[in-house]
This record gives sequence, C-alpha cells and structure tokens, in this order.
Amino acid sequence: MESVEMESVEIGVVEIGDHWRSDFGSRPGGFGKLGSMAAFTITVPAHPLALLGGFVVRWPRPLGEFETPAWVGAGLGLDCADVPFAAADDGVRKAVRALLREGGFKPSGRSKPASEFLLGAAQRGELGAINLAVDLCNVVSLHSGLPISVVDLELVREPLQVEVMGAQTSYVFNPSGQIIRLDGLLCLCDSAGACAGPVKDSQRSKTHAGTRASLQLVWGTRDAFARTGMTLAWYRALHEKIDGLEIEPVDFVEAPTNA
Repeated sequence: MESVEMESVEIGVVEIGDHWRSDFGSRPGGFGKLGSMAAFTITVPAHPLALLGGFVVRWPRPLGEFETPAWVGAGLGLDCADVPFAAADDGVRKAVRALLREGGFKPSGRSKPASEFLLGAAQRGELGAINLAVDLCNVVSLHSGLPISVVDLELVREPLQVEVMGAQTSYVFNPSGQIIRLDGLLCLCDSAGACAGPVKDSQRSKTHAGTRASLQLVWGTRDAFARTGMTLAWYRALHEKIDGLEIEPVDFVEAPTNA
C-alpha cells in the first residue's frame, strides 16, 4: 500500500496542556473543519464518550465504475506496513466497546463493533474488495480499530442526527433481511429513523454501484482522542489520492438540551 503524507491534507493533532485539539476541528461532539462553511451538518447529542468525525465524498461517476486500486487492496491485509499509527491494541478495543456500552447496548457476539468483525475476517484471510467506498472504509477501520459507517446520501433524508436508540429499535442490515437490535446503541438517524451505526449499517442506506455521493462517519471516542483525529486524517488523505473526488467537510452541531 502506498504511503500517505499527512501534511498534504493539512490535518494534524497537537497537544494543548492536558487536552487535545485537531486542526481538522475539535467540536463538542466531533471533528469538523475549523473555520469552514460546511454545507453538510449532523446534529449530535451531548455524550460523555462519543467523538465523531466525517466528510462527504462526491463521486464524479457511479461508484461501480471505480476499480479498487492495488494499494487499497493491500491495505485489507494485516501485514500492511503503510499505516500512520500502531496497530489497535486491547486498550482501543475496550475504549470502543465502552463507547457502545454507554447507552446500554451490549457490544458482544454478533453485536460486537464493526472494526472487530473486520479484524476477524482479516485474520481468516476473508476480507476482500466490495466497492471502492467500502474498501477504503474497511482499510481504515481495520487498522485504526475504530468503527466506520459509509452511507449513500441519496438513500437517506435530511436532517441527519446521531441518537442513542430506544427500546425495541432495529433495522435490516443485509440483503437477506437479517435484523439487528439497536436498543441503547449510538446510531446515525435520518427522518425515517436509524440508518447506520458502529456495529452494522442499515441495508437501506448502503452504497451500491450507482452511488454518487457518500457520507463517511468515524465512530471515535474521547478515550482515544488522538487516534480518532489521526484516523479521520488518514481516511480523508486516502480519498484524496483518488482522482476526481470532491471531498466536503461535515459540521457536527451539538443538539440543544432540554431546559
């Protein structure tokens, strides 16, 4: 896999005292481009752990017309050397599970974080190419240890917000109609309900051969603040290596609290 110079996208993380800020923008609930006029906004709740990052990609032609480059395919293996940080350890895994557990969700078994599913598939040699948007997501999620959602923007209806799901909430997550229960899980929602999350994205929002606009959402955590910023930077940098893509920032706005 080809290496990426992080400076090329002017994104970095600098330490300020006991806190961190990202040049890609520390906001109350996530990383948004500092000083930008982002056209795309996601409302996020006040949350003790969640730290989201994301961007929108406009594909100049249907997604199915893009081949997955060899350097992306190489990144789907655990032996990829060109990763800008150390492999995710047990501390990262525990931090991600704590994020999912915060609202009452139980992240284990078939409901473990998506990044853990990817690791298991890679260890078995079963992680292969799907489409370029998903492949880039899987490369970054696999090596960072953070779950990432990819959503077709033409299949969801604004406004978008992140919420902790209530009891008896679920959605279909694959073509065969299998359902995942979402009770207590932090999820991305549109006007029709939950559409993506850090375990599995909904089938109705997934990218496909005709996708022309996608939302990339990193489910980061304050317990891995620097890693979340670095993951977002690397993720965006990999997209910038693909000719013709238009990449737009996302602004994360904290939802008003009830008086």
